[in-house]
Amino acid sequence: MTPNQVTATRVVAAFAAVAIFTAWSSSILAGVAGVSLIVAAIALDGFDGYLARTRNLASPLGAQFDILGDRVVENLFFTFFAVSGLVSLWVPVLFFVRGALTDFLRSLASRSGRTAFGPTGMLEAKWGRALVASRGSRAAYAILKCICFCALGLLVPASRVPPAWLGDSIRADLSVASQILVMSTVAFCLLRAIPVLWEGRRYLATTPVGSLPARVVEISR
Repeated sequence: MTPNQVTATRVVAAFAAVAIFTAWSSSILAGVAGVSLIVAAIALDGFDGYLARTRNLASPLGAQFDILGDRVVENLFFTFFAVSGLVSLWVPVLFFVRGALTDFLRSLASRSGRTAFGPTGMLEAKWGRALVASRGSRAAYAILKCICFCALGLLVPASRVPPAWLGDSIRADLSVASQILVMSTVAFCLLRAIPVLWEGRRYLATTPVGSLPARVVEISR
């Protein structure tokens, strides 16, 4: 199995989790199954990178595909939970805007031969690499997202089952915990975007206008 196939698999797992939550929203067992798929979707994010490193299959295209997988999974889950009324609509909006900005700057950096991560990564400052590209930061962010999505996933059936099946205090505690996790995930997401935006601005300033897409040139004017 190639790293790109693993990335595609975790995207499929994320869509399957949402499908289960949608079809059986009031079933605790379905909620557990959906949460299991959430864990799989997040855990596979680290596995594709492991395969790329150990099998010497790392490539700029693979790195971009991995980032695309991250964007799809993040936006899919937060959009679903927003539609379900479990998080504010501004949460998926913030993730979408943040992802669009950072990916745009990374695409400009790639024109200069710089990648998102690795030895040729676009981040030069040590604090930026530690916050964005280090394994510790990426692992912490993945774990935080996983716990956040799992808590929200459990809240889907918990918010719909009869009160006699689940105590109000348990439901309230789970709701509060999930909101704290959402705010923490959003804060960490925005924090990790700062180095990319800060160092990426130089690629925007040095990229020739003729090499930018026509729509970008029109907006810049």
